[in-house]
Amino acid sequence: MPKFNKMFVMLPVMLMARKLDGEDPTTIHWARVAYGVVQTICVLIVSLTYLKACQIKDNTVVYVPPPAMPFGTEADAKKKYTQTTYGAHVISGARSLLASTIFGIIFTCGLHYYKGMVMGLAIQTIMGPFNLAENPIIAALLTGNGFRQEDKIFEEKTAAELTDQDEVVDGEGNPIARNSAGAIKAGKGSSATTKSLEDILLDTWDKGSKANLSDLMKALNKKNCNYQTKEDNWSPIMILAGLGAPGTGAAISQVLELGCKMSVQDKEGWNALHWSAFHGSVESAKVLSKEKPELLSVKDKEGYTPIDMARKENNNDVAKVFEDALGETKKDK
Repeated sequence: MPKFNKMFVMLPVMLMARKLDGEDPTTIHWARVAYGVVQTICVLIVSLTYLKACQIKDNTVVYVPPPAMPFGTEADAKKKYTQTTYGAHVISGARSLLASTIFGIIFTCGLHYYKGMVMGLAIQTIMGPFNLAENPIIAALLTGNGFRQEDKIFEEKTAAELTDQDEVVDGEGNPIARNSAGAIKAGKGSSATTKSLEDILLDTWDKGSKANLSDLMKALNKKNCNYQTKEDNWSPIMILAGLGAPGTGAAISQVLELGCKMSVQDKEGWNALHWSAFHGSVESAKVLSKEKPELLSVKDKEGYTPIDMARKENNNDVAKVFEDALGETKKDK
């Protein structure tokens, strides 16, 4: 359905509505009747749309741009894409449309009965159908095509259609990690979905000493190198410090160059040095203690410094690295 500028309709409607006699009982009666009929039809259409949307089982991953701002450019509106599944986005949009339609009716009726406003009834009687016609979900239903992802009714993109200029976020606004070739994919099937940075971090940690660090390093940049997981506040440098996988020392140096902060703490109050101490990662201990030896005196929530932690876990090689680092610091002073 072609787009139109609502202002060309709204302005004449507002001018005509202002000429209505808000004190005339006949005018008030017919304004109420017209509004009631039109809004009843609108609610029925929106409700039917929501029921149809709930039947969608399409789990194809798509990237949806935000709605265009009234005074923004098209480029501004589509710079950031939200990762979601097609079915979930249609259901969410239909649910929001149903809620906004019902709220609009309650608000307009409230103004009419408590403030005596007749103009609002007249305006919404005309504009209600126009607002519905402009909605892409309603348009898809009324045209008979239904909700087909290939129609791109939300102007969404697939992973292959994203460009380097497109920023991708998840449903909560967190950046989605992408490699230089586009999206990072999980699995080998054609329906593989992109991974968030949190998923990449947790997957890397789960693989332990056998982890391949390439995916994680490709995903990190200056903007997200200090990202912390939602549940435990783990950061990339903590994951690397505790892994003990080949190449962690070099990887830590790279993330530090990106601006990664060693001082950040997880929910236990551990910084990256605590992680290295607890997991006995000598290679990371050498790099970290040389970079920020002052963090060796930081205590976690239980009062343990990284050296205390290493001794407690019998990771004597790490404790020796930390002790040497503190000794060198004292000599420098």
